[in-house]
Amino acid sequence: MAQLARITTDAELPSAAALNDALREASPGEVIASALRAVGRDRLALVSSFGTESAALLKVMADVDPAIPVIFLDTGWLFEETLAYRDTLIAALGLRDVRSIQPSEETLKREDPDRELWFTDPDACCRIRKVEPLARALKSFDAWINGRKRFQGGQRAEIRVVEDDGARLKFNPFANVTPQDIAAIYASAKLPPHPLVASGFRSVGCMPCTSRAESNEDARAGRWRGKGKTECGIHTMKVS
Repeated sequence: MAQLARITTDAELPSAAALNDALREASPGEVIASALRAVGRDRLALVSSFGTESAALLKVMADVDPAIPVIFLDTGWLFEETLAYRDTLIAALGLRDVRSIQPSEETLKREDPDRELWFTDPDACCRIRKVEPLARALKSFDAWINGRKRFQGGQRAEIRVVEDDGARLKFNPFANVTPQDIAAIYASAKLPPHPLVASGFRSVGCMPCTSRAESNEDARAGRWRGKGKTECGIHTMKVS
């Protein structure tokens, strides 16, 4: 694998294409370590939903550096079980810098005063509760890490290990992993499952737009069921 020198904040970022070529066959831990070398801890963030598969990526990150900043989007519509799971994983993995980011109160009062936007316009709801808060949270970072996998299908089937995300780099260290790989990480590290997995939730987001999924369905079938929507927007728009 190509060795990637750490850059300073006023230097030009390495190209996503070059990084992707160097890391296309790398392990998740190697991808995160390379991201850390490329931009430095202060300019790198991991974005986590603390959902049903999140512990695996957080464990790999913690093995590289548990002080990498973790951004958690607290939308105001999350399950209490997800908030409790966040706290459980922070303690279990020794995460040192988890930042819970909330939507703008002014925006919520203006655009969703009755908390019904999820029903009338789910794209707008995701925009004000996820996309815009994440854009603000990432302003001070040159690169971010997320947990998308190709096996999740849909728009994720062709993701690269490293992408150009406008103003910053986007690392997908789990792009190549399989469900079996994730299960192995959970088993070897004895990671606790999300509390809602036992109730049939295979992918967990906001309460109004999350439902149980059958074992023969895609894992994300319970997200925005019946709305013709598969992504919240943070992975379909370049974050400026």
